Amino acid sequence: MSNPQELRYSKEHEWLSAVEDGVATIGITEFAANALGDVVYAQLPEVGDTVTAGETCGELESTKSVSDLFSPVTGEVVAANQDVVDDPSLVNSAPFEGGWLFKVRVAEEPKDLLSAAEYTELSGS
Repeated sequence: MSNPQELRYSKEHEWLSAVEDGVATIGITEFAANALGDVVYAQLPEVGDTVTAGETCGELESTKSVSDLFSPVTGEVVAANQDVVDDPSLVNSAPFEGGWLFKVRVAEEPKDLLSAAEYTELSGS
């Protein structure tokens, strides 16, 4: 399992792309997707919602359990991945590509996001 070097990671197993034009893409890591098992339902924040770093903003349901989705940043949701809502298995099959979850216009990025190496050490992945 390889965590892309260009991403930043939260201790709750979300990833965050580099902020471009004020917007970042967010998803869950391959480690988290594997731990969840086969994702069968995704409830994502809606466009216009405000999310707060470290707080719940949705949920993922798998054949094993239900898991809260946390936002790694504070800001306004500008897109939600309808493909994941329609086919939640994308979270498992392509967590860093087509399985992204939502995009946020970042108001504040926390200082405690991890590099790929730090996240790999945390998760053992």
